Amino acid sequence: MRVVSLSVGLPRQVEWEGSTVLTSIFKEPVDRRLRVSRLNFEGDEQSDLTVHGGVDKAVYAYPAEHYDAWRRELPEVEFSWAAFGENLTVEGLFEDVRIGDRFRIGTAEFAVTQPRLPCYKLGIRFGRKDMLKRMLQNGRTGFYFAVAAEGEVGPGDAIEPIERLTEGLTVADVVRLYTVDAKNQELLLRATQTPGLPESWKEYFRKRLRNPNA
Repeated sequence: MRVVSLSVGLPRQVEWEGSTVLTSIFKEPVDRRLRVSRLNFEGDEQSDLTVHGGVDKAVYAYPAEHYDAWRRELPEVEFSWAAFGENLTVEGLFEDVRIGDRFRIGTAEFAVTQPRLPCYKLGIRFGRKDMLKRMLQNGRTGFYFAVAAEGEVGPGDAIEPIERLTEGLTVADVVRLYTVDAKNQELLLRATQTPGLPESWKEYFRKRLRNPNA
């Protein structure tokens, strides 16, 4: 397992459907080591902190292997590293990682916290609104890391497991609960009891438990 590409970007204004939108989804790969703090990589900044960023969504990782699937699905679209706004394009890690799994990359340590839920800015990035629906349907969402220990990371760094859980929800489980399996009461209960899953997710699933028809 390794980092294929390390990418960062600052907020920029783009025109979308007659309005000016501030977004940080446009990121560029770098060829040097970067310091990562509890909130982000140096040279990286989230635009809307009400839905992006924070300690539970400090670093976005996306599997490099998904790119070939996207190219087959949408051959007319150009997909280059960081196309999905990820900081780390990774090899060998997928959505079957569990919430709370921990890894060492470079001199930093990371913990898996949640899947990435696409917003309309993914549509802006590709110039097509159907990208949100496609990502949720195919499950190729990637996932967020919290920074458990600050340090430096560079492209090509190995991804070393520190702790791989044998029980608990995977990132894919959380996506499935959000989309196609929203009334699975057993899985919802497990989600509300999953250490490392952010409280906002737990509260969302608690509401589903109390009102399974919602």
